[in-house]
Amino acid sequence: MDLQDQLKNLFPDHEPEPAAKKPDKPDFWLQEQPLICKYEKRKGKPITIIEGYNGAPEDFKKLAKAIKQLLSVGGSHKNETIIVQGDYRDKIMGFLKEKGFQVKRVGG
Repeated sequence: MDLQDQLKNLFPDHEPEPAAKKPDKPDFWLQEQPLICKYEKRKGKPITIIEGYNGAPEDFKKLAKAIKQLLSVGGSHKNETIIVQGDYRDKIMGFLKEKGFQVKRVGG
């Protein structure tokens, strides 16, 4: 017997209210220009760089955090550039396209 059945037994006349739906709001500010996703090696280690985001700084930080959490890797964000440790261009581009961004792959 689950919780709903127990509540119906205790309060037979009660009718539950329908759940309110939240409007679909994008997590981040979407821009018209594509983001640039490129690959570099610094000090012999591969990194992925995402450039060109010109939204609010709060959205920029949320986007950087979401990408790093998705990949479970480290990285940094500053000067409208997100740097992620490792070569994750395909996964990052898929994530950004899923969120509604336009992405351009640069180099290799």
